[in-house]
Amino acid sequence: MATRAPASRAVRPAGRMGRTKARGMDPAASNRGRSSSVAASFNPQAASPESEALLDRYLTERGGARGLSPYTLRNYRSDLEHFLAALAGWEVEPLAAQRGDLRRYLAVLLGEGVAAASVRRKVSTILTFYRWLRGEGLLGNDPFYGVKGPKGGRRLPEVLSETDIDRLIAAADGDEAASLRDRALLELLYAAGLRVSEVAALDVSQVDVRDGTVRVRGKGSKERVGVFGAPAQAALERYLQDGRPQLVSRQESALFLNRFGGRLTARSVQAMVRKRATKAGLPRAVHPHLLRHSFATHLLDGGADLRVVQELLGHESPNTTQIYTHVTEARKRSVMEGAFEELGRIEAERSKRRRR
Repeated sequence: MATRAPASRAVRPAGRMGRTKARGMDPAASNRGRSSSVAASFNPQAASPESEALLDRYLTERGGARGLSPYTLRNYRSDLEHFLAALAGWEVEPLAAQRGDLRRYLAVLLGEGVAAASVRRKVSTILTFYRWLRGEGLLGNDPFYGVKGPKGGRRLPEVLSETDIDRLIAAADGDEAASLRDRALLELLYAAGLRVSEVAALDVSQVDVRDGTVRVRGKGSKERVGVFGAPAQAALERYLQDGRPQLVSRQESALFLNRFGGRLTARSVQAMVRKRATKAGLPRAVHPHLLRHSFATHLLDGGADLRVVQELLGHESPNTTQIYTHVTEARKRSVMEGAFEELGRIEAERSKRRRR
């Protein structure tokens, strides 16, 4: 069975990619505003029509300019409506907000036990909104200029071992159409390091099985080319030949289809991955992005250049990809610690034998 370790231009193992391709704010805030009346003001209905109109304009312009997904825009709207509703509850107009209002809002969030990561995301969304207000000339000065959210510790992404990847994909073995589809999908998720939204949006025309390439439209509608090797090629070829024709019921451009012949949704892909992981008996919660984490980490473990991995993942900045080098270093330390423990055990046994 071919190994599933991905490869890059810098590494040439026999892998799933096969051949190479040229390609504070200070969180310490006063308790002012933590009363039940403030908590009750966290109601999106409390925001004024003028505030809602301003928010609609911002999301329309930002979404159009950056090609943001509906999911991302929905999160932006939720975060901003929450803040605007809080301001309305405190009888503060959005264009009259001051630094103390944001500090007060942060205190409420932390007092309510909102996760630090969620607080940072909300603060970031609010800061971007107010920069836009300033840029549009709706504010003379940005009241939140220079403000930063609460700092968070670096959390390393989890990864699956190559053995776990093998077990996960093997759990989709079978001749029925759904199994052929699931195996091809799992192979492609891992081999090309795709996001779940990217793989769900793929059309048949975007995949060149013979050449082992896939054209992906990622975040911000930016297109990149992913590569994959022989195992993914074989799985895709079999799915397109024997599986997809059983699922398609009308003219449909989508690569991966559901049982009704329509496009498989991102949510359905997530459910499928969980189902196959349970069948494989994997000892942790598995989600599609875990395969992307594993793809990047295995590449770097194999000696791939960081810039190549950045390109394959579709990251705008190498700083985003840099997190995987920390994962690799952590894995190396774990291996070394295990080796030292084993050496210690061997030396202890040798000492016992000498005393005898």
